[in-house]
Amino acid sequence: MYEKRTRQEKQGQLHMLCIDDLVPKNHILRDIDKAIDFSFIYDEVEGMYSDFDGGRPGIDPVSLFKIVMIQYIFGIKSMRQTIKEIESNYAYRWFIGYDIGEDIPHFSTFGKNYSRRFKDTDIFERIFTRILNEAINCGFVDEKAVFVDGTHIKASANKRKIARKSVPVQAKKYQKQLDEEVEADRQSHHKKPLKKKEQTEEKEIAQSTTDPECGMFHKGEHEKQFAYVVNTVCDRHNFILDFVA
Repeated sequence: MYEKRTRQEKQGQLHMLCIDDLVPKNHILRDIDKAIDFSFIYDEVEGMYSDFDGGRPGIDPVSLFKIVMIQYIFGIKSMRQTIKEIESNYAYRWFIGYDIGEDIPHFSTFGKNYSRRFKDTDIFERIFTRILNEAINCGFVDEKAVFVDGTHIKASANKRKIARKSVPVQAKKYQKQLDEEVEADRQSHHKKPLKKKEQTEEKEIAQSTTDPECGMFHKGEHEKQFAYVVNTVCDRHNFILDFVA
C-alpha cells in the first residue's frame, strides 16, 4: 500500500530547506563559482557608481555581471528571457546570490546600467582578460596551437528599417606603404610626384535605423539580413583567447 496524495497536495507541501539544497552537486555553475572569485569585479567597477546614499539601493554589480554570464553560457537569446529563466531556476538564483523568494531585477535593469555606467568603457574586456589570465596561470590554456574562425551573428534589427548612407570606400590594405614606395621610385628616376586624388571615393550602403553598428550581410544561399562578423581565437582546449567583433 502507498499513500495517495493529489498533485495539489504535493505542490502545497511545506519543506525546511535552503536554496543550496536545490542545486545539483554536479551543476556547471557550481564548478564556475568554485573556480573563480568574482569579487574582483568590485574593484573593476570602482568609480562607475555614485557614493551618494540617497534613493533606492543599486543592484550588486557582481550579480549584474553574473546575469549576463548566465545569458551567454546557456545561449539565452534576450535579457528579458534570461530574467524569466532565472526567476524559476534555482541554480541560476543561487549563482547570482538571490534567495528563493527574492525578486529578480527587471530585465531593463542591465540596459540602464549599461547606458549609464558601462557604455564606452572596456569593463567587459577587463573582466574577460582577468578570468582568462586565471585559467592561464592554472595551466589550463595551451597556447602551442591556436585556431581562428570567423562567423556572422544575426543582429536584432529589422532588415526593412534601413537608411541609405554614403560612406568612404575603404582604402586598400597597405595603400599608404604602397604610395610611399611608388613616390620613392619616382624620385629616384627624377620623375614628378603623382597628383593625389582630392576626392574620396564613396559608396552607398544600407544602414539599420535600429542598430547602426551592424551591417547588411548576404552571402550565397544565406538570407539577406543585418549581422555582425565575429572572429574568435581558441586554444586546443576550447578556451577563447581573444575575439574581434
